[in-house]
Amino acid sequence: MREKIVFIGGGNMASAIIDGLLGQGRPLADFLVVEPYSPAREALAARGLACREAAGAELADAALCVLATKPQVLREACGQVRPYLPSGATVVSIAAGVELASLSDWLGGHARIVRAMPNTPAKVGLGMTGLYATQACGPAERGQADALFAAVGERIWTASEAMIDAVTAVTGSGPGYVFHFMAALAKGAEQLGFTPAEARRLAVSAFRGAAALAASEDVPLAELQDRVTSRGGTTHAALSHLQTEGVGDAITQAVHEARRRARELSAG
Repeated sequence: MREKIVFIGGGNMASAIIDGLLGQGRPLADFLVVEPYSPAREALAARGLACREAAGAELADAALCVLATKPQVLREACGQVRPYLPSGATVVSIAAGVELASLSDWLGGHARIVRAMPNTPAKVGLGMTGLYATQACGPAERGQADALFAAVGERIWTASEAMIDAVTAVTGSGPGYVFHFMAALAKGAEQLGFTPAEARRLAVSAFRGAAALAASEDVPLAELQDRVTSRGGTTHAALSHLQTEGVGDAITQAVHEARRRARELSAG
């Protein structure tokens, strides 16, 4: 008998995970989505997914329950799920800033919970998800969660729940940093005479190629930078300017600022 996966919330990340699992051959019958927002629910149902407006007795068949609502409504959602959640089900939360202790309390003491922090590249199968599980989760439960996010990219298990905030700062928010740099690069290209479409293409290509190159070789990133930097050349001139302006230090500090905010959110 195949595992039934229930998604509480059918937004972008839930849809990305479902798409990834479907792409691996999981049948539509394996999924149930609880989505109160009717346009989103109708769009999911049009794809053949079983959808419900509210949690109900059908959750009794769930082997895996994915909490994919916005953090501000998660407590209410857990209250609706709580009467129907099987004691043996594994719960995975992708809500930023909501700690395991709160989740367990809202779910009536349910212990088999995994906290996850995916990022938006999951939509194209290139995500990175940070994971941390309660002590009640054994290899089977960890395997369920790992397989869930393997469908949309890479995974990293953290040694402590606090490190989930660090994952949030680096990869959860990371795409935003990259888009910021890409936009600046494209702006420079436009100022050099390229059309907006050409400038965007050049910027995206530079990042795509550099990322693929970095992924292909297990060497320090600084070494890759050195390889493309000839002293007195164009790259050297550009990087010298970035160093003078403190761009690298600013990016590093931005990561710390993101973690600080993630901790504030976790503390409520």
